[in-house]
Amino acid sequence: MADVGEFALIALIRERLGVTSGLIIGPGDDAAEIPAPGGSLLISSDLLVEGRHFRRDWSSAEDVGRKAAAANLSDINAMGGTATALTVSLGLPGDLGVDWVMQLADGLAAECAVVGAEIAGGDVTASDAIVIAISAVGHASRAVRRDTAAAGDAIAFAGNLGLAGAGFATLSRGFRSPRAVVDAHRVPTPPYTAGPQAAAAGATALIDVSDGLLADLGHIARGSGVVVDLDSSAFPISEWVVTVADALGSEPLRYILTGGDDYALVGSFDGDIPEGWTRIGIARHPELGEEPGVLVDGAPYEGAQGHQHFR
Repeated sequence: MADVGEFALIALIRERLGVTSGLIIGPGDDAAEIPAPGGSLLISSDLLVEGRHFRRDWSSAEDVGRKAAAANLSDINAMGGTATALTVSLGLPGDLGVDWVMQLADGLAAECAVVGAEIAGGDVTASDAIVIAISAVGHASRAVRRDTAAAGDAIAFAGNLGLAGAGFATLSRGFRSPRAVVDAHRVPTPPYTAGPQAAAAGATALIDVSDGLLADLGHIARGSGVVVDLDSSAFPISEWVVTVADALGSEPLRYILTGGDDYALVGSFDGDIPEGWTRIGIARHPELGEEPGVLVDGAPYEGAQGHQHFR
């Protein structure tokens, strides 16, 4: 698995399963779109594992619940839609306190309430570590794919970039401040209204930033067959990100480009960019011998592009 990697594995599974002709949007996007009487439904699934996605010594149970819900609600948002319900399945160690699980449920419900979604059911089983498996269901007036950007489109984002990545770096060094970045890692704040807003404004492609801006924009670029060129001077950088970078001897831009877990939205637009979105680059045709991908100020970004499973 370490040699193959997450997305190559997904591609192998998709090939193994064959064509999904009964779906409007099949595997490979933030959510699938399936036909339903009178319209269609968006559905997405995600998995959080203790020790990899959260730590109990870093986050309260309510924090974990909010983050777990946000990660899934964001997938529907990234299709230009709004979530209406979650199903939640839990794998729990036998020695885990019931109070912790009740507080987890409080966090799930509180985050769902932000968008008007509800918990519709789920399952519980025994597990050596805490595992949270969630499926989100929602709808969109117009679902926006991630593989439909075109040359000439403007690239823009909505939400926060870099705060959660700076928070993870802070916590990893044993610190608990600045509070703004630590809180952003514990409980992300996705821009839930920005997805439907972008769809209504004619966005040509959308994705949420869970693994890192470069990594997730790479899905848009490669899926659409374009080169995305980002302008590093266009990014607003929080003073808290600068503070963390200075303290840890890093570059603030690294958290913006490669930090995950903020669940911002990034997309492409062939017309006006909606209010509240920030233009950060442009999509273009690959030049002769050039592969689709993401550049920063006209050049490949050195180092990791974002989070990678199995590495």
